[in-house]
Amino acid sequence: MADLTMTRLYEVMIVLYAISLVFYFTDYFYKQVQTRRIAFWLVSFVWVIQSAIIILTFVETKRFPILSLYEGILFYSWLLVSLSIILHCIARVDLPVFIINILGFVFATIFTFMPKRPTGAVGETLISEMLFIHISFAILSYAAFTLTFVFAILYLILYRLLKKKKWSQLWTRLPSLQQTSNWMNISFFIGIPMLFISLILGFEWALLRLESLSIFDAKIIGSFIILVLYCCILYVNRKSKLTGTNYAWVHIYAYLLVVVNFFLGSSLSRFHLWY
Repeated sequence: MADLTMTRLYEVMIVLYAISLVFYFTDYFYKQVQTRRIAFWLVSFVWVIQSAIIILTFVETKRFPILSLYEGILFYSWLLVSLSIILHCIARVDLPVFIINILGFVFATIFTFMPKRPTGAVGETLISEMLFIHISFAILSYAAFTLTFVFAILYLILYRLLKKKKWSQLWTRLPSLQQTSNWMNISFFIGIPMLFISLILGFEWALLRLESLSIFDAKIIGSFIILVLYCCILYVNRKSKLTGTNYAWVHIYAYLLVVVNFFLGSSLSRFHLWY
């Protein structure tokens, strides 16, 4: 009965999310306030459903559900939905909200349709608060880099429109180029320390809990490459050697590497607990 309830929640979530994207798309091109409100409330219902799924899983497993790749995808999607709602209410930026919801929908569908596996990958003796904090900060850093990715795309769009002088009424609801650059930097600066803290805690946890640890593990190598890459981007940008569209493109490529590491790195890892 519980499995049937969860399945129905997944189905309702995907349907509502898909409909909300249609309304967001319609609103952006036709500027209908009522349509935007409907889209917002549909996404809000999606957030409620995802929160309910997290709570039900918490009640069933007696722990916060982030200890497997399957659970991590749900938490990541929930974060993206939360960010879209916050941006809608505070910043009131339409296109970034739409793009974030597209990404959230992609990960929600992956969560819904990927093969369900038992979540007992982590033995009770291996679970600790340090592990929960490690995974939580990792996913939070991914969410921050997602925002950087979205604003990098928006920056390229704005730059092209201004350079080609193709500005029209359709683009009047976009933020300025400077605002987009500032938001890209803020989310980028937030993501780096979160990822650094996550890797330090994860490494400490592995040393304390695992009998053997190989530094050549795919997940470890991929995560540290990402950290070094983002630190290099930060350093070069601070030296004013990486600006404008090149800076935006680098963030797009870096985020793609984050996504690859999120899925492929976990699958190839010999010890990592996400599977």
